[in-house]
Amino acid sequence: MEKLNNEFLNLIAETLNAKIEDITQISTLRQGMTNRSFMFSCNGKKYIIRIPGEGTNYLIDRKKESQVYEIISGLGLCDDPVYINHENGIKISEFIEGARVCNPHDINDVKLCMSKLRELHKMKLRAGHIFDIFSQIEFYEKLKGNIISSHEDYPQIKSRVLSLKSCIENDIDNFCLSHIDAVPDNFLIYTKSDGTQGIQLTDWEYSGLQDPHVDIAMFCVYSMYNHEEIDNLINIYFDGKCRQQTRIKIYAYIAAAGLLWSNWCEYKSSLGITFGDYADKQYDYAKEYSILALNELGKIHKVKRAIILAAGKGTRLRPLTLKTPKPLIEVKNTRIIDTVIKNLKANGINEIYIVTGYMHEKFDFLEKEYGVKLI
Repeated sequence: MEKLNNEFLNLIAETLNAKIEDITQISTLRQGMTNRSFMFSCNGKKYIIRIPGEGTNYLIDRKKESQVYEIISGLGLCDDPVYINHENGIKISEFIEGARVCNPHDINDVKLCMSKLRELHKMKLRAGHIFDIFSQIEFYEKLKGNIISSHEDYPQIKSRVLSLKSCIENDIDNFCLSHIDAVPDNFLIYTKSDGTQGIQLTDWEYSGLQDPHVDIAMFCVYSMYNHEEIDNLINIYFDGKCRQQTRIKIYAYIAAAGLLWSNWCEYKSSLGITFGDYADKQYDYAKEYSILALNELGKIHKVKRAIILAAGKGTRLRPLTLKTPKPLIEVKNTRIIDTVIKNLKANGINEIYIVTGYMHEKFDFLEKEYGVKLI
């Protein structure tokens, strides 16, 4: 089992005004994707020390993280650190006795987590920096250097994900401090002294200004939810009142998050750290939900009406157009304009306007035949 070296023991002793021999019961709490965490006791209290992992200094701006902790201090969103170093990211905080992480497959846990997220988002807190998910995709790509993605279709998938950017930007009505890494393991559920259930949201390393609906997408991809579970989570957060446009935007965020963390995994893999199925699943989210979002957008923005311009004299087709307007000329026994109208109707476009001019009276029969409107 990994042990704390003297550097960290000395830091703990200095921070807590204790002696090294006062630091006891040291155990590995967990090794996350970004950090290692250890639990220890000191002078009758339990604490956790977080130690950033390999390559983390390239991924996270610790000064920004420290600023976020200052913003949320005392708001009941998380534990207030006993110590945090804004240069290297080492953090010491009190251990919450009896705390456990969220089970993403327990509906009561999920409801509690979504309630905490809504609480955060309704505060509309401000920070001095933005977490731009699309810029981060490019950033992680650069970190990989000359390492080529293991996915042959990466350029096509990336292009498809980036094409969703305008869909996202057109549906943001709240831009506030968001957690970004709002995954089940970062929700700590515990019992308060009065016997009621409490919850804290920890690890604010990636936090910044963003559309808060990113947090919903992050919870989904880390939980490796299927489509039904994703829709259920969205319904829980919005209390069953989510606009379809917003739901599609969350699908787009899931695709972007999948690509983001897939790149992150490939970078960490270059350092000798692998995540197995998690990495492949993230890429699958990028592929599947970019298609789903685009398909759903197509349904919402489907063309409902059309205008056919048919006012010209068709001089280049003379002498055929001396007595007949060009749109009414037959090609293989079918008038040109009939082909256009029938194709529109075949695609569900029934509100059709025809702008006429030259020999306009010869188009009158179309109103009765197809139900179009002449202008």
